[in-house]
Amino acid sequence: MHDPIDLGRYLHERGHRLTTPRRIVWDVLDGIHGHLTAEQVAERVRRENPSVNLASVYRSLALFAEVGLARESQLGTDGPARWEVAHPDDEFHLICSTCGSVEHHGGQLVEEIRSHLSDGHGFRADGVELSVTGTCATCLAEQT
Repeated sequence: MHDPIDLGRYLHERGHRLTTPRRIVWDVLDGIHGHLTAEQVAERVRRENPSVNLASVYRSLALFAEVGLARESQLGTDGPARWEVAHPDDEFHLICSTCGSVEHHGGQLVEEIRSHLSDGHGFRADGVELSVTGTCATCLAEQT
């Protein structure tokens, strides 16, 4: 999905140090191929090191977002934000309103939106977070 990084070096180059909670939070986030709430990340972190508290998880996630390693997304209209390893804006989220699954979808749509905003409205988008809700193929198949 993405290239591995040397977390200690990456953080050091940006003026931060690698702490045990940060390493564990990163290992959890980097090891999933999905979207977790901060509480779900904390639950997995505590399995590895029970001394890491929820506040440390939140601080680590916020730092990773600040330095471009993680993304926080509000997927859907209710519920907590979800975290994932950062990905390019040209991938957007398909959210199943039946089972709650979230998939990434690539394509030209996000670039078309950027161009439309730039050319048609003189607006430069610094970031695009596109989420589409509906029913996934698995749930559709189960409904028939």
